Amino acid sequence: MKAWRVTELGEPRDALDLDDVAIPSPGTGQILVKVLAAPANFPDVLMCRGIYQVKPDLPFTPGVELCGEVVEVASDVTTHAVGDRVVGNSAMPDGAFAEFALMDDFAAFPAPASLDDAEASSLTIGYQTSWFALHRRADVRAGDVVLVHAATGGVGSTAVELAKAAGATVIGVVGGPQKAKYCRELGADIVIDRHAEDFVAVVKEATDGRGADIIYDPVGGDTYDRSTKCIAFEGTLLVVGFAGGRISQASLNHALLKNYSIVGVHWGLYKHKNLPLVRECHAELMRLADAGAIRPLISERLGFEGVADGVARLGDGTTVGRVVFEIGRR
Repeated sequence: MKAWRVTELGEPRDALDLDDVAIPSPGTGQILVKVLAAPANFPDVLMCRGIYQVKPDLPFTPGVELCGEVVEVASDVTTHAVGDRVVGNSAMPDGAFAEFALMDDFAAFPAPASLDDAEASSLTIGYQTSWFALHRRADVRAGDVVLVHAATGGVGSTAVELAKAAGATVIGVVGGPQKAKYCRELGADIVIDRHAEDFVAVVKEATDGRGADIIYDPVGGDTYDRSTKCIAFEGTLLVVGFAGGRISQASLNHALLKNYSIVGVHWGLYKHKNLPLVRECHAELMRLADAGAIRPLISERLGFEGVADGVARLGDGTTVGRVVFEIGRR
């Protein structure tokens, strides 16, 4: 089969090579899928660079998320069968940027019929991260004001949709007019172009000085620091990631004085700590997708040959929404 592999760490354009490799065989508790579609995710960028928390041995195939058709199951697998259309996470080092990939049985879920392959491939990491952040960690309620940073990114865009579905007022922060347009299409009530406006001032004005009840921050660094200036009394600041590069340092005296919560969101742990809740989350996401309340924002549908460039542009911060590789396309 053909697979994009990293043999030397570096920037995605340099690190990824298209190679001929053997089709892997499923081990205990695994399934083999024919990859139908796979989105670019920021962990793919970080794995190419060798700075992600998961560091597969070289060589490896990145691609942490996919939609695929089951073609083989291990003898101990009873949850999935050959022919099933599934979504979920690949099992490293045999990731989704290949014609076939391995998945752990527990990390594969039914694909909703209401979404095509590219849309379905994007239903796991971003949406489950935001569902756990908003519903499990922040207890979002109708009427809350939710500020979402990087609101057209892979996870930010899902937070906009899920917060709206919960009845919240959503303020999205983006970089540039093109991203602002996409953010409005996602349903954000107020869109802030951070290049032209101060999000702290806009949030305070929009809330009569009260601030945002929930702040969803996958950026960190200066974005986190300034977010503490516009969070409401008893608000929740969700620490989702550090795409901006600098890991934030919390001023706990400030959290005490303003009575807000700083809450970490590590979605991946739930697969090992509370798998039934992950399945409950997926069932709810399928319900929302079938009802039309959420639909992944696919900005680019690329063929298999576009993997290296697409992942690189995601790492450069120039993409909008989800960049998805339709593996069957040439």
